[in-house]
Amino acid sequence: MPNTETKISGEYSYKAHIFDLEIDKVKLPDGKEAFRDVIRHPGACCVVPLTDDNEVICVKQFRYPFLTETLEIPAGKLDKRDGETPLSCAERELKEETGALVGRIEFIGEYWSSPAILDERIYMYLARDLSFGEMSPDEDEFIDVVKLPLKKLVDMVMNGEITDGKTQTALLKTALIIGN
Repeated sequence: MPNTETKISGEYSYKAHIFDLEIDKVKLPDGKEAFRDVIRHPGACCVVPLTDDNEVICVKQFRYPFLTETLEIPAGKLDKRDGETPLSCAERELKEETGALVGRIEFIGEYWSSPAILDERIYMYLARDLSFGEMSPDEDEFIDVVKLPLKKLVDMVMNGEITDGKTQTALLKTALIIGN
């Protein structure tokens, strides 16, 4: 692979609660050396919970970096300490954030939000045949659950009303998958 960069060395310059910052020295395809700042993240999942009436169960929550409330699909970080799989993470997050249990779930792809600096992989799922129980959000999560038609959500994506990238991608893929 002629355009491959090879890691020469690396060091963690910062370890945070959710991610680590690594500064790597790399060899470029032309033989020169450069540095790459990489945010190491354990990965995450997101779920489009689609009802039999083609409505999607979404969550509204405040996002501190942007100081605003966003409309998103349920999502969350993988618990690597417990060896959690993306599928079990998707099912867990869906239950915690919306109270929904999955009857049928399918993997619809990966989303890489910022591959130049971040190694986070967000595994996207489409969940159907839902049943409902109690929500159990994390103690630092304050979530409002909203159910909206998939078509309306697609219009909101296209109009710039939904700005979260994983939500945009998963909703548009869902609309194409189900032919809506």
